[in-house]
Amino acid sequence: MRIFVTGATGFIGSAVVRELIDAGHQVVGLARSDKSAAALTAAGADVHHGTLDDLDSLRSGAAAADGVIHLAFIHDFSNFAAAAETDKLAIEAIGEALEGSGKPFVVTSGTLTLTPGRLSTEEDAPMPTAHRRSEEAAMVMVKRGVRSSIVRLSPSVHGPSDYGFIPTLIDIARTKGVSAYIGDGSNRWPAVHRLDAARLFRMAVENAPAGSRLHAVGDEGVPLRDIADVIGRHLNLPVVSISHEEAADHFGWISFAASVDNPTSSARTQERLGWRPEHASLISDLEQGHYFKVL
Repeated sequence: MRIFVTGATGFIGSAVVRELIDAGHQVVGLARSDKSAAALTAAGADVHHGTLDDLDSLRSGAAAADGVIHLAFIHDFSNFAAAAETDKLAIEAIGEALEGSGKPFVVTSGTLTLTPGRLSTEEDAPMPTAHRRSEEAAMVMVKRGVRSSIVRLSPSVHGPSDYGFIPTLIDIARTKGVSAYIGDGSNRWPAVHRLDAARLFRMAVENAPAGSRLHAVGDEGVPLRDIADVIGRHLNLPVVSISHEEAADHFGWISFAASVDNPTSSARTQERLGWRPEHASLISDLEQGHYFKVL
């Protein structure tokens, strides 16, 4: 298939591009800069110039493809509502180009949109208070003849070159001189290795039924205390508990994620598509040491 990929040069997107090409697909990646275009060309993908808010470019890229994987998102947590609105409009524009075609359209969401404090499954809908409306927009497209599916990413998609939540926790520990967790640290993060997530996106665009929700989850729930312990040991820093009242000052913008309890299952995803996590767990990945190398 000829697959149009947004976010194709990002940490996850670049792995998805490699996974697709290795499986024999032709990839067209959205590029907003010459640097991104060069990276796509080097990876063996074709280039489609445009940006996430250039809706005409998104429509033309989707219209010329046999399927779409939408990974791009503006990670501006200081104005998350605006980023979520841009994402929703992009999904609607791509969906318009695919309307009535039956072509696959894989949309990215996250497990943090789900109700905390209990084991979430693929059958659970996002919380009504979630700012991100990607799933709602994708489900509308199912009714319009698009084979839309959703891949929910774990808050930690890990592996070499990660620049997400785990490197942020490490940077905070270095700055503060302690590796901290909140309360008793029993709140849990699901996690998935970047290469396992990439394989799930490829399997979704190939075979996911319309309207399906899929979970890119390897570890169902890693206690934040365990993550803090590994960080503290590798940085030779004390591991401490802080109160919920201290969390915002200590963790800054990541304080919500550092406090949330988000255990999540991928059992139905594994049963539906035959996907299995094959790469290192989060703690095993941290223990390899690459997260702690100072460049």
